[in-house]
Amino acid sequence: MSQRIVERLIGRLVTDEELRLEFTRDPRETLATLAELGWELTGVEVDTLLGTDTKLWSDAAARVDPRLQRCSLKTSEEPGAGP
Repeated sequence: MSQRIVERLIGRLVTDEELRLEFTRDPRETLATLAELGWELTGVEVDTLLGTDTKLWSDAAARVDPRLQRCSLKTSEEPGAGP
């Protein structure tokens, strides 16, 4: 089942701006929060995701049609806009 979680997470990182921004700011905390929500990843998967250049996710998102994107309504100045 873990592979499905990895695929789902990668899909979300590419199409969900808010999650992508949170992950880019603090990948370890974002993965910990997802784990608390039941997103079960192995240690190897966590290490691999943490070792991946976070720029990959925004580069991939830029190549996806905006109609498939979920944009964030938060701004960096808003309280609570962080992870």
